[in-house]
Amino acid sequence: MIDLEGKLVRFEELAGECELIAKLATDHKKRELFLRVGGHYRDLAADVKTAIMNASLDRTNDPDGSLPS
Repeated sequence: MIDLEGKLVRFEELAGECELIAKLATDHKKRELFLRVGGHYRDLAADVKTAIMNASLDRTNDPDGSLPS
């Protein structure tokens, strides 16, 4: 099984690191690049959050509490 919570934490960490690098960057193109990459990591984190919520709902709706295969 995929560790979705671990992926979520990692994507959020990477997004924060990219945003920090963007703030510190003196070159405009590098700043824009790291802001864009950070945004992609934020989008991935949002997708993983949605997957976690859906998996949680699936478990709640399944009488034996297991995920569908």
